[in-house]
Amino acid sequence: MRLFVVISLMLRLRPSQGQFPRLCATREALLRKECCPPWDGDGSACGASSGRGFCRDVEVSDLPDGPQYPFSGLDDRERWPLVFYNRTCECVGNFMGFNCADCKFGYFGLNCNERRESVRRNILHLSRAQKIRLVSYLNLAKHTVSQDYVVATGTYREMQNGSNPMFADASVYDVFVWIHYYVSRNALLGGPGNVWTDVDFAHWAPAFLPWHRLYLLHWEHEIRKLTGDMSFTIPYWDWRDARGCDVCTDELMGDRSPQDPSLLSPGSVFSSWKVLCSQAEDYNNRGVLCDAREEGPLRRNPGNHNRNVVERLPTTAEVEFTLGLTNYDTGAMDRTANMSFRNTLEGQMKLTTKTLAGCLCCLLSFSLTCLLFRCSANDPIFLLHHAFVDCIYEQWLRRYRPTPSQYPESNAPIGHNSEYHMVPFLPLQRNRDYFISSKDLGYEYSNLLDASKQLNSRVIISKQRKQRKKNIKTSIFNHCYLSKYIDFNSKCSRR
Repeated sequence: MRLFVVISLMLRLRPSQGQFPRLCATREALLRKECCPPWDGDGSACGASSGRGFCRDVEVSDLPDGPQYPFSGLDDRERWPLVFYNRTCECVGNFMGFNCADCKFGYFGLNCNERRESVRRNILHLSRAQKIRLVSYLNLAKHTVSQDYVVATGTYREMQNGSNPMFADASVYDVFVWIHYYVSRNALLGGPGNVWTDVDFAHWAPAFLPWHRLYLLHWEHEIRKLTGDMSFTIPYWDWRDARGCDVCTDELMGDRSPQDPSLLSPGSVFSSWKVLCSQAEDYNNRGVLCDAREEGPLRRNPGNHNRNVVERLPTTAEVEFTLGLTNYDTGAMDRTANMSFRNTLEGQMKLTTKTLAGCLCCLLSFSLTCLLFRCSANDPIFLLHHAFVDCIYEQWLRRYRPTPSQYPESNAPIGHNSEYHMVPFLPLQRNRDYFISSKDLGYEYSNLLDASKQLNSRVIISKQRKQRKKNIKTSIFNHCYLSKYIDFNSKCSRR
């Protein structure tokens, strides 16, 4: 059985950050090859006058990549971000962000000196109010244009080396859909249909788990900024031993439509969502990037899979077997890696019949037109699923306690060496920096807390709920405001 391929096929979806700071997507910034925007607090680049950071030359590693991608100078993602920028902000202390305006993960407050640990919880254990809030925030993000980021709709060459910027607005949610497409797309070698398929800067190699960890942290951060709810965390879906998609209800991620089982129920807010970047084969045939336009409704058809390939969702025993693999990565550190925790978790390692009879597939699968995973982030289940994948990753890190130096330094597929900046994130982050415990990044999982901490966590949540009730009338992001995006029978309509 193939663990994550199980998830891929049971959550079949048909055609369903780069993450460029808006301030760096101008002709001037591209020609200067500099992304060092001013911090609003003092007007200086990177908040330098306030000691938040400074503008500096980007340094990239010259250590060799693996043989899977035999080209150089053809893809904008190579040696990220040098094709676009050779100077960016480097923040100091607890500051973070493309202009050092934000706090590092796990830190809060005006001066980023308040250390707090957030807790990600099982979505099925959330209260009704928490579920409503989650769906409301997701829908708000889908319908709010990002103020900070735009997405590239052309290659650097098509932009005439920066003279003709090609960027588009996208919603807060869709920026992250585009990020996931961009990092995993085929390399465009020039001309229609001329692509290299054996390349992916976030999958099928060591950076799979660190990259998605950073992705979720950025997504969580953007939702907090959008809503003003600093206590928000992404819940996880523990799909072990589940008999079906138990988050596919109208209260959560949407039931299936009675008229068309591949569509979502009209009773779910997600039934009105449109997907983007879902036609990878078409983009390859035309030799272009996704242009971030809407491409049809969100589709999902859980359970409608080939049971000769996979029978069911993963079991607890199968996950535990995977956690028992002591080597993070092995061999060529790609899809062929043998007895590798990462490769087994991701879904490529074949095992003997005495062990796990298949592999784990890392992402929710769509139809073949989605090419398995590039457009999977269109579905909000993607976030819940990856939060649980990250939880499994966290369990492995705590069990074996590897040091960052144990992450592969060289000869991994392009984009996956330890010193490589993760594509396409700005601010810059290296793969090895997320080969550490979640506790060092300011978050925990409820199922990993010991009994005393779980009790203390419930007390903290109770206090947060009381405080939220006090603030609800003054916050523009309360449920009354959000109700225009989501059709709930709330008290707002009766006020």
